[in-house]
Amino acid sequence: MDIDLTLSADTIRLLAQKARAVASSLQDTFEDGHEGDVEFDADALEQSHGHDGLAEEENDDLSDEELRELIEDLNVDEAAELVAISWIGRGDFEAEDFQQAVDEARERAVGSTATYLLGMPLLADHLEAGLDALDL
Repeated sequence: MDIDLTLSADTIRLLAQKARAVASSLQDTFEDGHEGDVEFDADALEQSHGHDGLAEEENDDLSDEELRELIEDLNVDEAAELVAISWIGRGDFEAEDFQQAVDEARERAVGSTATYLLGMPLLADHLEAGLDALDL
């Protein structure tokens, strides 16, 4: 199958690697059976909090933000191809139906492509499987 992508397969692999890094940086902090439990140390709470009411969250891991920006910077054709490849990798379309998947991705695009893709469980796996299915 000869497919001419707007995005290079190497770029899609890079996005898949970044998606994998984002997924691995999410911490599973819940222990079995304690998902809703919150414990506070009253003494520690009384002695801390010397700020003026502003809540700040520090996050040194910018991989999620970086991946989001990379996807948001794609043009309409590139974004549609990326979504189509993820759909093929997920099994929603066959490789032979690539152009149909791209057309449908264009038609269904209403919001942020980055939000849609980053909300997709196993995005990296789907992108890699899609590239493999397309022999890219």
